[in-house]
Amino acid sequence: MNAPETLTIPSVKDRVSAEEWQARVDLAACYRLVANFGWSDLIFTHITARVPGTEGQFLINPYGLMFDEITASSLVKIDLDGNKLDESPFPVNPAGFTIHSAIHSARHDAQCVLHVHSINGVAVSAQKNGLLPISQQSIFVLSSLAYHDYEGVALNAEEKPRLVADLGEKNYLMLRNHGLLTLGKTVADAFVNMYVFEAACMIQIRAQSGGGDLIPIPAEIINGAKQQAKTVTKSQGGMLAWPGLLRRLDRIDPSYRT
Repeated sequence: MNAPETLTIPSVKDRVSAEEWQARVDLAACYRLVANFGWSDLIFTHITARVPGTEGQFLINPYGLMFDEITASSLVKIDLDGNKLDESPFPVNPAGFTIHSAIHSARHDAQCVLHVHSINGVAVSAQKNGLLPISQQSIFVLSSLAYHDYEGVALNAEEKPRLVADLGEKNYLMLRNHGLLTLGKTVADAFVNMYVFEAACMIQIRAQSGGGDLIPIPAEIINGAKQQAKTVTKSQGGMLAWPGLLRRLDRIDPSYRT
């Protein structure tokens, strides 16, 4: 029996700015957390972060690594045309490039774009009525939620303008028959947005499975949810939870920091 392959990724810490290194550490942590929460779909989803101080440079996962293997140094730096900007033995997920390059090009406020194929998220994305207003989690999502119809695996550049138009200024996007996507001013915000999005979908699937009548939340409460979210999270919800999430990762395996 062959021994398992051991990955050796040279550190790039001394070759990038302190700001880029911090972005790499945060993004690698996000990949590990997505794996930890069971949203990774093996290697087939993707999370990107803008390289600080740039408009057209982004970090993305090395295609082929499991999310619990990704480190700060293994992340691949690309431009908006999908060109690798540093040496890396790993390719880039072409569907990941299509979706993320479209959004980063249009939404300069989004430092991080997080996309998953979580089981609950895909299940709700296949429902005609989408996310229902039946939980506290759902009202925060519904206050900034857009939908994009399924056009097949995201390999066609012609889909980009339709994706961007559907997203608009919202921070949550349900990709019909496909999965969930969140945006954030930080990696932390994008992750916490996804946590709330996936939780809302999980609650919906479980509530529906109970077979009883569901109680909808009144529209006026949903309309006020955006301001409520800012009050509850102090507009920095991700940053409040992020240090604890990193401590959890450090207890499990701190190698994402290398």
